[in-house]
Amino acid sequence: MSNIEQLFKQYEIELSTSQIETFGKFLKLFLDKNSQINLSSIRDEQWVLEKHFIDSIMLNAELEFTWKVLDIWTWWWFPGIPLAITNPEVDFTLLDSTRKKIDTVNYFIDELGLSNARWIWWRAEELAKKDEYRKQFDLIVSRATAYLPQIFEWSLPFLKKWWMMVFFKQKNEDEIYDWIDIIEKKWFKILEIRNYFIQDQERVFIFIWQNR
Repeated sequence: MSNIEQLFKQYEIELSTSQIETFGKFLKLFLDKNSQINLSSIRDEQWVLEKHFIDSIMLNAELEFTWKVLDIWTWWWFPGIPLAITNPEVDFTLLDSTRKKIDTVNYFIDELGLSNARWIWWRAEELAKKDEYRKQFDLIVSRATAYLPQIFEWSLPFLKKWWMMVFFKQKNEDEIYDWIDIIEKKWFKILEIRNYFIQDQERVFIFIWQNR
């Protein structure tokens, strides 16, 4: 059993042999690219696997095979690319307005041969004006949650009626509950705040549902 497979099993994540191989290739690509353009301050292999790869795919159990998912402000590649590796039946679009980030996303998608992932280099607030993207996605995800109120606003035009957003965040109850009034004024509600741990760090998924 490979080190990657052992580590994923510690988090009760089951992967196929091809997915394990893809994550191994992704790890090498990431570490090489990180040495060139500083994608992340995390450089230890195990920490990259846990704090980037595993954290991204903790959402796996919530995905449905027919969904179209938008990773808004994709922040280099996560959670969209790890989710695309583990959910080949789901269609992923990774959106960011920074060319350097999107160039890196494109490089990873091409090198990993991910046919279910694509990228868009555009500002979210401008892309939302295009009819072909408005109300086209079943799920919006983002890990760039230092900016959650802003990302929430940008996400609204892309979401189909009655569907959901999920944001990844470090646990901070005061901050999270400060957002409830903002969210509910837009006819959304927080369905659930689900805790999980990566190493010794407590994190949460914030599930937000459009209720009209």
